Amino acid sequence: MAESDIQRMQNSVNRPFQLTLATKRAIDIAGSLIALVFFSPLFLPISLLIKLESPGPLFYLPQVVGYRGKRFTLLKFRTMVDGAHQILQNDPKLWDEYRTNLKVKNDSRVTRVGRILRKTSLDELPQLVNILRGELSLVGPRILSKIELARYGDAQGKVLGVVPGLTGLWQVSGRHMVSFERRMELDLFYVDHWNLWMDFMILLKTLPVVLSGKGAG
Repeated sequence: MAESDIQRMQNSVNRPFQLTLATKRAIDIAGSLIALVFFSPLFLPISLLIKLESPGPLFYLPQVVGYRGKRFTLLKFRTMVDGAHQILQNDPKLWDEYRTNLKVKNDSRVTRVGRILRKTSLDELPQLVNILRGELSLVGPRILSKIELARYGDAQGKVLGVVPGLTGLWQVSGRHMVSFERRMELDLFYVDHWNLWMDFMILLKTLPVVLSGKGAG
């Protein structure tokens, strides 16, 4: 078989998948734009409440690992006191808990406004901009920090083969009530089986989960 024939066969196989990816991206753009317009009236009052309760920047801007290992700046409303990371590093007990569980229970660094924002997931509204930039998708594996990615071991390349999502299987399966090991299983299951119908079902389940506040950090 000629090389040109092989190339045509490969293109024929890949075309439906490329169409699916293009559709997913179109849904991301349209969905994030609609959400930004809908939630835009909340940005000013949220910003004022954050600034009134504690000094410091309006946004928390961590560096996270995205598609194919590309680093990008995640946009979130700040929910902790200014200098929270330094407090974590300087407190051996807190640091040990974070290194072990990748979270801190009853975290005193979280502000009162921050607790409300986390419970309602409103702290994640700025991530709609990340979606418009193509750094996030509406649905995908959980966003990973460098320390979280290391836990995936040999599966790191696999989980980075899909654009991370604002929501996903982890969020509709209990969020912070789910162990990190279970979260990894859900991420890898999504990578292996994702399709537009699965994305649609996850989006449908996300709203009642967010409204209930169940499992919020």
